[in-house]
Amino acid sequence: MNFFRQWYEFMMMGTKAFARWEIDNSKTILGDRKRLIALGLLIVPIIIVGVAFAEPISGVLPDLLGGKKAYSPAFYNTFIFIVSIAIGMGAGLITGCIGAGGGFVIAPALMSAGIKGILAVGTDLFHIFAKAIMGSVIHRKLGNVSVPLAAVFLIGAIIGATLGGVINRFFYEINPVLSDAFITTVYSGMLGFLGIYAMTDFLKARKAAAGGAVDTGAHGGKEEGAEMGNLPKKLQAMKIPPMVKFDYDFTPGGRGISWIFLVLAGCLVGMAAGIMGVGGGFLTFPIFVYVLGVSSMTTVGTDIFQIVFTAGYAAISQYAIYGFIFYTLAMGMLLGSLLGIQVGAMTTKVVKGITIRGFYAMAVLAGFVNRAFALPGKLGALGYIPISKQAGDILDTIGVWAFFIVIAGFGVWVIGTFLFNIKTLKGEVTA
Repeated sequence: MNFFRQWYEFMMMGTKAFARWEIDNSKTILGDRKRLIALGLLIVPIIIVGVAFAEPISGVLPDLLGGKKAYSPAFYNTFIFIVSIAIGMGAGLITGCIGAGGGFVIAPALMSAGIKGILAVGTDLFHIFAKAIMGSVIHRKLGNVSVPLAAVFLIGAIIGATLGGVINRFFYEINPVLSDAFITTVYSGMLGFLGIYAMTDFLKARKAAAGGAVDTGAHGGKEEGAEMGNLPKKLQAMKIPPMVKFDYDFTPGGRGISWIFLVLAGCLVGMAAGIMGVGGGFLTFPIFVYVLGVSSMTTVGTDIFQIVFTAGYAAISQYAIYGFIFYTLAMGMLLGSLLGIQVGAMTTKVVKGITIRGFYAMAVLAGFVNRAFALPGKLGALGYIPISKQAGDILDTIGVWAFFIVIAGFGVWVIGTFLFNIKTLKGEVTA
């Protein structure tokens, strides 16, 4: 259990680093007039076309773009665009308010709204990439980045992202339901793992707060990450050339790891990104710190570095060119997340940290319930388990309602708290 606890802690460090990067990106985009104009030029035509031509073109564009193989028309309808803004807003509120994990809800939310899993993954990757581009790709506040470490890691990440995209398309070509079942299974496992530990952390923190103990944070992993366990020591002792050097600030002469282990780690992270569409950053932290022995200071910068390029490569080469990106949804999510992140980040100034942690645990567990309850119906449709279509639909409906009630409730609470305390946040009254 200690291994899984440490793995969870490092995963949370990774998602927090990604959240900080997203918050910085949001500030960069919203604080720059030229970027706001560019965002408007991308989004306004979508709204105009949707209002004027949604019905006439909705049945024509798919054929013009490749028949049943193409799923990226310029527009479907106004309602879907509004839903995408709401999904982006929900993910942004979680990222900004909680500081971790907002991207985990995007693919489940899109799939619950009726979007095919493979399209949800491709759209999520493109949304991440578009935000990175508009926020100036590699942000100035990345911190410590080891270029040799990142470059070799990206070799594996590109291989893994390619493999992940191939796997998703392979299952989709066999049967779209099989593709959805596969993506749903992966998300169920990951969200279940995160949700259980997040809720455990919240309950422990609440008990400690009730007993008067000082809240030292949900995730007690060493922030510096300069100390190594036995596994990274053994791997770094295997001198298989060429060796990649890093962490000169923590160890005289730096540390070194064989390029083989970096490429293998990159493959795993890239595959996760290619299959799930969340960038894979949540895996980079535990792998770098817990397996490869990289300090968390260096990992922060390298993690964000790889997310930008891995998401961009996977989105374009594995999904966009095959028609598996819904650009209207991506732009809607981008708009919603930019606003949600800022509202969420400001709300943290007037909300207790323990409350935020409780909402995070509930949001992740809601995502787990959503995907876990959708899985039986999909497996039943494939003939893998004996369950009627009616029973599968009932379970799926329960999962969808449970998910959206929790996320919507969280959104209403955050926005309501923000509006109620807006004078305090502006500094017009004393908190």
